Order: sequence, then structure tokens, then C-alpha cells
Amino acid sequence: MTTGNEKVSEEPSPPRVEALREAARLINSERNVHYGPPSENFNRIAKLWSVVLGIDVSMEDVAMCMVAVKMARYASKSGYQPDTWIDIAGYAGCGFEVGGIDK
Repeated sequence: MTTGNEKVSEEPSPPRVEALREAARLINSERNVHYGPPSENFNRIAKLWSVVLGIDVSMEDVAMCMVAVKMARYASKSGYQPDTWIDIAGYAGCGFEVGGIDK
């Protein structure tokens, strides 16, 4: 329980925390407005991929495959790509969410 007298840290967050905050901001903002929540969007993608591939694709599979897409793109370029790391974190969060629904 807090008393209200706790000192607020003046230290900046480590870059890893800022990257996760940015990923959270992205997956909770306009993307939901444009594409719907991950459960709707990933379900729609899973159904399409299932038809195209002729196998059952789950929403969790979609999240993993999107991470793989980001990894493949990262491997095709040289140098540090911070937006790719943030996107991977976002897909991981979405995969965590929809993975619980898929079961």
C-alpha cells in the first residue's frame, strides 16, 4: 500500500522499457480502430492463410509468423533497426493475448 509520500524516480527508464512502452502504445492505438482488436484481425488472417495454405492456421500461428516476417526483413538489411524490435514486441504481446483464446 502506498502512503502518497513515496519519491517518484527521476531516472529515465532503460531503453528496453521504453521499447516495450512504444510497442504497447502502438498495439493499443489506431491499429485497433483500423483493423479491430488482435482477436478479430488475427482470426481473419488465420482463416485466409488456412485456405491459402490448406492447413489449419491459428491466431497464435499468425503472431509467430508475423514475428518471422520481421526477422526475415531484419536479416535482409544491415545495421540496427529499432522499429523492427518494437514491432516484434508488439506481435509478442498480441500473440500472448490471442494464444489464450485459441486454446
